[in-house]
Amino acid sequence: MIYYINTKLHANFEQTVQHVREALKVEGFGILTEINMHEKLKEKLGVDFRKYKILGACSPLHAYKALQNDDKIGTLLPCNIIIQELANDEVEVATVDPVASMLAVENSAMASMAKEIRDKLIRVIRSLKHKGYIGLGSI
Repeated sequence: MIYYINTKLHANFEQTVQHVREALKVEGFGILTEINMHEKLKEKLGVDFRKYKILGACSPLHAYKALQNDDKIGTLLPCNIIIQELANDEVEVATVDPVASMLAVENSAMASMAKEIRDKLIRVIRSLKHKGYIGLGSI
């Protein structure tokens, strides 16, 4: 089973991070966490890893509704989005597929909400192509 939604782009890494942030905001998400894996792996292990950021995004309204339905659902929050540099001016943006991650949760209200969130995340990724990027694959 594929558990993520992604696209690859001919793009600048830092500009892509900024465009993802803007697109998430348009869809009603806030960024709760940001992890720079390049820096953390250098700091903790002394290894030189490619540019790789993880953004923890949350739709406050959906999170509130989800927590009202199931107080353990926080174990699956927030939605993580990665931006990684694959090669010179080639960047991948990928996000968890909330529908896939909710399969273990047997709650129809949660399944419906996961579909809404997935649709929003798909729009985020598709919006990158409207920024003038050339898509290389997937969505």
